[in-house]
Amino acid sequence: MTRGENFEFTVTPDRYLPHRYAGASEDFNPIHVDEEYARGVGLPGNILHGLYTMGIAARAVMTAAGGDPRALRRIAVQFRGFGVPEEEIVVRGSVRGADGAGIVADLAADQNGRPLIRGGEAVTRS
Repeated sequence: MTRGENFEFTVTPDRYLPHRYAGASEDFNPIHVDEEYARGVGLPGNILHGLYTMGIAARAVMTAAGGDPRALRRIAVQFRGFGVPEEEIVVRGSVRGADGAGIVADLAADQNGRPLIRGGEAVTRS
């Protein structure tokens, strides 16, 4: 990838994703796995784990950089909202710097126009 190049990655998490991710991460916070509880605290239903959303941003960078997960050296994001299952997430990236050693990319993620991630940065190696 070269400086100024943009990339995009989309994924639509299915309705059971929060439950599977809860099992994998051992984060069983009821806002992720109990729809009634989530609605009771003012959410639209179960919401996605923030770290799942960051993982999707990491996957976007890895895919753009050739698909090798070992290429990702660092990722940092600022969470700006919560995601929900069954709605497409769009991760957009822009290569800010590139040399023979890798890239530095700026990242953002949205879901139906709602910001999920802003101020993200990822660094890869070649």
